[in-house]
Amino acid sequence: RHPWQRVARLGLPYLLLLPAVLFELLVHVVPMLVGIFMSFKQLTQFFIRNWSAAPFAGLANYRFALDFDGVVGQKLLHSFEVTCGFTVLTVGVSWLVGTGAAVLMQDPFRGRGVLRTYFLVPYALPAYTAAITWEFMFQRDNGLINRLLVDDLHLFKEPPFWLLGPNSFWALVVTAVWRTWPFAFLVVTAGLQNIPGELYEAAALDGAGVWRRLRSVTLPQLRPVNQVLVLVLFLWNFNDFNTPYVLFGNVAPPQANLISLQIYDTSFHSWNFGSGSAMSVLLLLFLLLLTTAYLLVTNRRGKADG
Repeated sequence: RHPWQRVARLGLPYLLLLPAVLFELLVHVVPMLVGIFMSFKQLTQFFIRNWSAAPFAGLANYRFALDFDGVVGQKLLHSFEVTCGFTVLTVGVSWLVGTGAAVLMQDPFRGRGVLRTYFLVPYALPAYTAAITWEFMFQRDNGLINRLLVDDLHLFKEPPFWLLGPNSFWALVVTAVWRTWPFAFLVVTAGLQNIPGELYEAAALDGAGVWRRLRSVTLPQLRPVNQVLVLVLFLWNFNDFNTPYVLFGNVAPPQANLISLQIYDTSFHSWNFGSGSAMSVLLLLFLLLLTTAYLLVTNRRGKADG
C-alpha cells in the first residue's frame, strides 16, 4: 500500500467524527465560553447592541451574586435551596417508581408490551406538551385535579390553588416526576435484561423470597446502571427550565422558584446579563464539583465491593 492509503485508512474514523465534533463545539462549547466571557463584563441593557464594548467588571458579578446579604444574593440562595429540595424529591420518586415498574414488568405476561409502551408515553412527549397538559390539569376552577379531589373524592371543601403559594412546589414535583420516571423505567429495564437468570434460580433454590431476591440479586446487579441513572436524573432536574417556565410563566412563586428561573429573571427581566452569566458559571462549577465527587465516591465504592 501507498503511504497515503494508510493515512487515509487511519484518518477515516476521525474524519467521520469531525462533523459531530464541530457541531458539539458550535452548540455547547462556544456558547459556554461566551457565557464565561460575559460573566466578567458589566453587561446591561445599555450594551445590548454592542455587548463586547461593555466595561470589564472583573469578579464584581460573582461578588454580587454571592452577596447573600443583598436582595439578589438572597433570592439566588433561596432558589438554590428550592432546587435542591425539588431535585432530591424528583430523582428519588422517579427512581423508585421507575425501578418498581421495571421489576414488575420483568416477567412475561399477557399485554406486557402494550403496558410498557404506555409507560413510555410521558417520556416520548415533548417537554412543553407535557407541562402545558399539567398546567391545564392544575387549574383551580376547571382543572382535572381539583375536579377529582374536590368533586369526586371530597378531600377538600374548597378547590386549592396548585399554581400559587406552597402548593406550587408540589405541582412542580408531580409534573417533573411524571415526565422523568419513564426514563428511569427504560434504563432499569435495559439493566434487568443483563442479569443472568441463573442468579435468580440459585437464590430460589436457597429459599430466597421475592424481597430477598430483590435485595440480594437485583439491586446489587443494577448498581452500575443506577450510578449513571441517578447522576443523569440529577443533572436533568437541577437544570430544568422548561417545566417551571411553562407551569408558572415568567415569574414563578417563591416556593417553586428554581435556580434556572432565577438566572433567567436576573438576565432577561433585570437586564443584567453579566450577573446572570456569573450565576450560570457558578451553577456550572457547582455541578462539575458535585459530579466529580459523586463519580469518585461511587467508583471507589465499586472497587471496594469488587
